[in-house]
Amino acid sequence: MESVSRQYRVPLPALAVASLVLVTLALALVFFVAPNDADQGFSQRIFYFHVSIAFTAYACFAGGAWKALVHLWKRDPLADLESYVAVHQGLIFGTLVLVTGSIWAKISWGHWWLWSEDQLVLFLVLFLFYAAYFMLRFSVDPGPQRANLSAVYALFGVVLIPVSFLAIRIAKSFIHPIVFTRHGPNFGGWILATYCVAQAALLVLAYTLYRVELSGKRIDIRLRELRLA
Repeated sequence: MESVSRQYRVPLPALAVASLVLVTLALALVFFVAPNDADQGFSQRIFYFHVSIAFTAYACFAGGAWKALVHLWKRDPLADLESYVAVHQGLIFGTLVLVTGSIWAKISWGHWWLWSEDQLVLFLVLFLFYAAYFMLRFSVDPGPQRANLSAVYALFGVVLIPVSFLAIRIAKSFIHPIVFTRHGPNFGGWILATYCVAQAALLVLAYTLYRVELSGKRIDIRLRELRLA
């Protein structure tokens, strides 16, 4: 079995500390600094988490597609593993998107879910597509064939990301505020500052969790290599 290893410039303990600091700062800004929304009041604060988690899920899925492309291009076994871990993290954050979105929908619309809302349905389609990724991956024995099939599947999935994103921007309802336009941020002051910190916190947290899971998978591979040696 071919060994997989790669050095990362940012140490994992440093990432963990950065995640803790950023998440703590984001929570403080969301609950104690950012003003209430004129229409939704205090409940609008879930926006800082829901939207940041959604963009983080998109980033994880896009990262998985990029690593899948690297695997197909260079036949790098670690790229396949990195793609798998990125998709897994994307699915975790995708679950949080659906949970926080349902809570926000209940508060704003009075319903946990509305099938008539395209932004909800399209993200669910994206989520289920990547959930099926694991069904495909673990239905094939470990080896080049599984890695190649998983990589192709992950690349196809990335097409759904802009579709899901555009559905939010063209939605008739205003539960999803437009964060950035072609002319810049759609709001300013503490609202923009809080959102930016929350987004940075979620991205760093996702990358930290990605590195933790990747390290665990690499240790597992090394242990199996030792047993076979």
